[in-house]
Amino acid sequence: MPRILAIANRKGGVGKTTTAVNIATAMAAAGKKVLIVDLDPQGNASTSMGIDKKGASVSSYEVLLGIKKLTDAVVWTDVPNFSMVPSSANLAAAEIELVGMPNREFALKNALQKEAVNYDYILIDCPPSLSLITVNALVAADGVIVPLQCEFLALEGIADLIKNINIIKKNFNPKLMLHGVVLTMYDKRNNLTQMVEDDVRNFFGKKVYDTVIPRNVKISEAPSHGKPVLLYDFKCSGSQAYIGLTKEVLKRERELIAC
Repeated sequence: MPRILAIANRKGGVGKTTTAVNIATAMAAAGKKVLIVDLDPQGNASTSMGIDKKGASVSSYEVLLGIKKLTDAVVWTDVPNFSMVPSSANLAAAEIELVGMPNREFALKNALQKEAVNYDYILIDCPPSLSLITVNALVAADGVIVPLQCEFLALEGIADLIKNINIIKKNFNPKLMLHGVVLTMYDKRNNLTQMVEDDVRNFFGKKVYDTVIPRNVKISEAPSHGKPVLLYDFKCSGSQAYIGLTKEVLKRERELIAC
């Protein structure tokens, strides 16, 4: 079975999608077979990879609700070894539809267990909320990567997320762990950035990745071209940061598997 990592934070605009698509791209370049499941109704991960959500006949919505198989929804990206299950605006209604389902928290886990054996890694791009959809992602996941914007209010959202990770670990998924926290939109010229970094590293210790993701215009431009920044401008500081981050993620994975 593949290792499953959820990219989650209840706050929007912190770099979840950018982190997901660029880690996936770097993993694929390293020879890993990677699948992204886009669970955000906004579908930014799909857009970031140049996938037409409206043109997709099967999406993560149908997979989540058990209407279609995972393999029916998989779309290949332009990156070898990297495929995706695109999002759908219908996911906004999935929350209501899941409520009446038996074992509703395990819907995604069951869908992935049946047909995801050919992947090394599955990355789940979660919506910016602690919804039943996010709960499904955390129940299915082995670990959670939390992108954290270097701003004061971002610290409030992460506290609630950690509390929910612990609740889900206790009640649904004993193997769930905080894989790591990645600082995004990092500006070393800003005093607030340094204050946030100090607070986060003091609280989470080694769980915070050494690599930080800088504020970089190329990262912002890349989605409009339907490309991860690693393909849009490989030499920019944002691309090099995501390469470094992915190396850390894979190193941590090797250490976890060896334990």
